[in-house]
Amino acid sequence: MTERATFGGGCFWCVEAAFEQLAGVESVTSGYAGGDEPDPTYRQVCGGGTDHAEVVQVEFDPDTVTYPDLLEVFFAIHDPTQVDRQGPDVGRQYRSIVLYHDDDQREAAQRYVDALAPEYSDTIATEIEPLDDFYRAEDKHQDYFEKNPADAYCQMHAQPKVETVRERFDALVSSD
Repeated sequence: MTERATFGGGCFWCVEAAFEQLAGVESVTSGYAGGDEPDPTYRQVCGGGTDHAEVVQVEFDPDTVTYPDLLEVFFAIHDPTQVDRQGPDVGRQYRSIVLYHDDDQREAAQRYVDALAPEYSDTIATEIEPLDDFYRAEDKHQDYFEKNPADAYCQMHAQPKVETVRERFDALVSSD
């Protein structure tokens, strides 16, 4: 049975590329969530007026990769102490956020953040909120790193996240 998880940790191109490395991840879809505007566009979200975050929705086989595994990868590929930014991307649309699908995910995310907090000198800024609606991003944003591996932004920001996953989570990485 497939489950879903939704995370935002900066530019969705980078987060998507990282999760796509994992065995048991059946699909990763870039999109928008956490705001008020129905069916927002990339331009609207980047403009900052929708309160949506750039997020990815991960469909996964929990018999192969667990939700706690996904949380561990998510927190390893971004800085959860940054408020409304990741690297060069600044604005509420780039906030660190876990959008839970059920109470089990909410509890697991909170436990993970509580356990992780002592490792940081700054407060963890990651929001843990219920997922209300997920809006799929435009086609050109799907599988962006895979389609544009030589893109300078991808080389500087997505490639290091992919390498982190491959190095730190070797046991979870897909052999495909």
